[in-house]
Amino acid sequence: MCITKCVIKKTRKIRIMAKHKYIETPEKLYELFQEYKMSLKPREIQKATAAGVKSEFHVPPFTMEGFENFCFVNYSDIHHYFDNTDERYNDYRTICLHIKKVIRQDQIEGGMVGQFNPSITQRLNSLTEKTDVTSQGEKINEIKVTIVSGNQSN
Repeated sequence: MCITKCVIKKTRKIRIMAKHKYIETPEKLYELFQEYKMSLKPREIQKATAAGVKSEFHVPPFTMEGFENFCFVNYSDIHHYFDNTDERYNDYRTICLHIKKVIRQDQIEGGMVGQFNPSITQRLNSLTEKTDVTSQGEKINEIKVTIVSGNQSN
């Protein structure tokens, strides 16, 4: 009879715990957005005019950067929620999209009524109209310049 020794190795199971979400629910993220909007107070802006310096008070526009900075200072970093890192934040996708659209709406409407600089608003929201008025869509390979002197008579 053959006796075999069995060596049983104890294996250690390493549990990888899911990273704790600092913002527990999408509703909590939306509450933070509401707090951010309420935190925006009118600020004095000084503009140079022909008559001198003029002070105006404006409420700053909603911005994604402003919301992220507000959350970082008051709560925690939120970029993972909007980036949906490793698809761990799928439950937050709808509220993140809504927040982005509210920010965009505020910027566009503010630009349209002149509350914010329309040119910057257009650039931030990819609203610039691109029109080719020089080459009519044709590729330009060569540019010719004719210099005409103002002293010559025809």
